[in-house]
Amino acid sequence: MHWDKFGEMLTNLLWVWIVFLILQPAMKQNMLAAARTGWLRKLERKRESRVIALVHRRESVSLLGIPILQFIDIEDSEAILRAIRMTGDDVPIDLILHTPGGVSLAAEQIARAICRHKSKVTVFVPHYAMSGGTLLALAANEVVMSRDAVLGALDPMVGQYPAASIMSVAGQKNFDDMSDSTFILLDQARKSTEQMNSTVRFLLSHRHDEPMVEQLASVFTSGNWTQDYPISVDELKEVGMAVNCDMPVEVLQFMAMFPQDVGRRPSVDFIPAPYPPASPVPPVLPAPRDS
Repeated sequence: MHWDKFGEMLTNLLWVWIVFLILQPAMKQNMLAAARTGWLRKLERKRESRVIALVHRRESVSLLGIPILQFIDIEDSEAILRAIRMTGDDVPIDLILHTPGGVSLAAEQIARAICRHKSKVTVFVPHYAMSGGTLLALAANEVVMSRDAVLGALDPMVGQYPAASIMSVAGQKNFDDMSDSTFILLDQARKSTEQMNSTVRFLLSHRHDEPMVEQLASVFTSGNWTQDYPISVDELKEVGMAVNCDMPVEVLQFMAMFPQDVGRRPSVDFIPAPYPPASPVPPVLPAPRDS
């Protein structure tokens, strides 16, 4: 009888352990989401603003070290628009961007909502904000980037080809030798480039004077850079864009709470602690000789 009770107790403990293992990924993810919310609150109190994070990063939820679920942690356009609408006109907005880009429609919706907000809008780019992310950065009053963060070009794509490249190549050909499909591509390339240029000029006109609007709109939409080219802080300053590198440490700490996909994570190891500059080593003096 004693062994029967002991066996039943072991069986119950085993079932409790199995249930715990099943619920652990969800519990871990909920704890991580709560920690992120806490850091956002901390940054909001510090800056007296509404903080919105648009973070595109694939994460893995694993069971016993085996990935069982992958998802994209993302605030979509509807959620961001709702957050902006819920923010009073006298409350500044801080937008944390970490995105490779995406659907231009969603980016343009958010960018126009940023322009309509009456208080200051600051965009923080800790790592990169390409394509549509760059469009949001151009709509802001202030752009704060980490020293090694990058933005991207805004020249549109027509099918699988950049619109600027289609127009460039078509300009070198005889129209009599061009097929109907090439003419259609060229027409679409011209229209999409004009539309993107018009959008960028509209966004910039809320923050810059006319000469700077025309200069930046031309630089970002005329095909000077390829779609995947990382535009550095120094290059942005060279073309006249106002960017600073006063990145709050809370933003970087917030980004550390988005673990990368285990299957794609590079082999990088380091001790996560700041190292102060090394103290100069005093010169070694020769030992005195006996007289």
